This record gives sequence, structure tokens and C-alpha cells, in this order.
Amino acid sequence: MLPNLQAYRGSLLHFLADPAFSSDAHVYHADGLLIVADGKVQAAGNYASLHATLPAGTPVHDYRGKLLMPGFIDTHVHYPQTDMIASPADGLLPWLETYTFPTERQFEDPAHAGQVAEFFLDELLRCGTTTAMVYCTVHPQSVDAFFSASEQRGLRMVAGKVLMDRNCPEFLRDTAEGGARDTEALIQRWHKRGRALYAITPRFAPTSTDVQLHLAGELARAYPDTFIQTHVSENKAECAWVHELFPQARSYIDVYDSVGLLRPRSMYGHCIWLDETDRARMADSGAAAAICPTSNLFLGSGLFDFAAADRAGMALSLASDVGGGSSFSMLQTMNEAYKVARLKGSYLPALRMFYLATLGAARSMQLEGVIGNFATGAEADFIVLDPAATPLLARRNRAWQESGASLEELLFALALLGDDRAVAATYAAGQPVYQRAAH
Repeated sequence: MLPNLQAYRGSLLHFLADPAFSSDAHVYHADGLLIVADGKVQAAGNYASLHATLPAGTPVHDYRGKLLMPGFIDTHVHYPQTDMIASPADGLLPWLETYTFPTERQFEDPAHAGQVAEFFLDELLRCGTTTAMVYCTVHPQSVDAFFSASEQRGLRMVAGKVLMDRNCPEFLRDTAEGGARDTEALIQRWHKRGRALYAITPRFAPTSTDVQLHLAGELARAYPDTFIQTHVSENKAECAWVHELFPQARSYIDVYDSVGLLRPRSMYGHCIWLDETDRARMADSGAAAAICPTSNLFLGSGLFDFAAADRAGMALSLASDVGGGSSFSMLQTMNEAYKVARLKGSYLPALRMFYLATLGAARSMQLEGVIGNFATGAEADFIVLDPAATPLLARRNRAWQESGASLEELLFALALLGDDRAVAATYAAGQPVYQRAAH
């Protein structure tokens, strides 16, 4: 028997391609088997075929009636904003000044940072999110606290210290040189340590000087396998501010491009007010968009244009953007993404929404084959979804079974009616990290 060999029986779903562009994008087994050894996927397929290959005595966990799929990937979220989620404001910039900056000030205290990191990770796992791209605060200790907490749980996480040397309160301001030194030290301490990966993290162009942005670009060139994360074109007032601060730039995205921050493994939150040239440049560069529908609706920022992004060939993913976003749940994020697409004249099938929250996100992060699907050798981060988790879902589930409804209909109802209650279990590297309490 292989060391730590485990098997999981249930309906099985994962993706091989984007359903918007491929007719053979997903793999589904109504009665499937996932085989895991030493934290990696050994095989995934039909139960009748694979069960016979198991060595005698292999534990088989029975999740029949439930759906096994790769863990969700949230490509843009702020862990320090956990305690200020659902704070009222009439726009992005007042919201930052009134709530975000005072809340982030508390993260100079490592004990506070550690406590929030633990709660934040609990919430992600309860919602079925096994990987996230996470913004910390300007304080290096906020990064140490986050990665220490995720390391203890064996999670694949990406995070970074915010760089911010102007247009912010003095108590949150670093310096261009000091921020770069702190970032490099954190890269050397955490990047590729266990399952941790580091993201160079300018908060957004208005809060960094030209010098700081250039130094971030130098770090990106010095450490090409790190990630980059920041915000771009979130709302009109912000875009106008960027134009005033960077009059030499053709556009907001050009500010980042001019200093070398547009490349593979760069993740740009929002991307609402881009033009065709911006979208084409993002696609050519390998940069990706993190679409944040709950945040964009909550702050009134605008509606992401899925059709325009697809025409340009941009890499896309879904993100919660807590605390501007109003839910940690990627199912709730899909719910709002569907509505945003409809309001912009597009249609998002459920299969594509689940793709964007799994393999699509992994591809956007250049991590296909590591996370995001059940390819042999991929890390065994997976979740168990319960189509009968609530009375309403249970009633819908009976209707599906009686009518012989399609997988698309099952997934659509999960996305529109589901939330954290639909997650029965979450596994990271083959280990259980969350089990829903019995009711």
C-alpha cells in the first residue's frame, strides 16, 4: 500500500479547459473515486474502474450524494479587513479613509495580526477556499503572522506586505527604500517555504510614488517566480485620480506596465474601466484579472465586462475582495458574478463560474498542474459540496433527481442558492482541515 493512501467516493467534477472555449472542458463522474497519497492526487475517475485498483485495506471515505471538486481559489482578498466587512460608505475612497486605514493600523501588533489570520483562514476553509491571494498590511509582522498561521494548516497561500509611501495616513506609510527592503526580506523568508508563495504588493498606484513603483518592478525582475498583486481601474474617481498623479501614462494599467509590473503571475483586482488597448496588453503580458463582483456592487464601482475581456483573451478568475466584498463564499461570489454578467449583456453558465473559481484561477496564477484540478500529481486540495445542505437546496435536489436534470442545472442552483453551508468538508494536501458540524 502507498503511504497515506486514501480514497474518496462521490460525484466527481473537475476541469481541463475553459468551458467558454472548449466543448470538452470538464470531467464529471456521477459515481466517482478520488485517490490521494502523500498529499497528491494519484487518480480520479469512475468508481467502478478505479476501485479495483486499490490495494486491500485502503480507506474509502463515502461521500455518495455529494460533489467532490477541487478547492476554490480566491485571487484577491484582504485578510486585515475581516473585522470591517460590511462597513457603509458612499464610495471606494471614503471607505478606505473611514474604515480601512484605521482597521489596518492595528496590525502593527503581531498578536492581533495572528488572531485575525486564524479567524480569516477558518472562514476561507469553511467556505471551501483552499488557496487565496492575500493582501496583508504595510507591517511586515502582518505577513509573518499570516504565513505562520497558513503554514500550520499546510495551506497553499500567496500573500504580501502592502507597499504604500504616499496618500495615506502617516501611521500606515512606509518609504520606497524601506518597503523594498522589507519586501525582499519577506520574499527570502517565506517564498516557496512549504506551500507559501510571495506576492509583491503595491496597494494601488495612487499610494505609491514613482520611486516605490520602480523599486517594486526591480524586485519583480530579481524574483521572477514571485507574484505581483495590486488594484487597477476599480472606479471612475480612482481612475481620474491616477490620471492626475501620472499624466505621462497612457492609462492606469500603463502606470504598472511602464515599471515592469505587468507579467505572468501578476494579478490585477477589478479591471472594470479598461479600454481595448489595456485588455490586449494584459492578455499579451500574461497578467490576469481578479473579478470582484460583490465588492464592485457593494461600493458601486461598476460592472466587469466579460465579453470584452474574452474578446481580448484575458486570463480571468473570481475573487471575494473581502472586506469590500460582502462574503467569503465563492458560491456567493458566483451568484453576484452571474448577475453582473447579465447586466452587461453577457451570460455566465454555471460550468464556467466553477471553472473560474478553480482551474481558471490556477491558470491565471500560472499554477496549473499544482492546484485547480484533479490532474495526476496535483496537490490534493479538494472540497465536498452538499446539494441538500439547506431545506431549499434539498427540495431543489429532489426536483433534479426526479426530472433527470443536467449537471449545469445542479451547479447553477448551488451557485445561486449555496453559501458556506453547502461545504460539507475541505481538504488541503489530502488532510481534512474543515468538517461541517452535524445538524
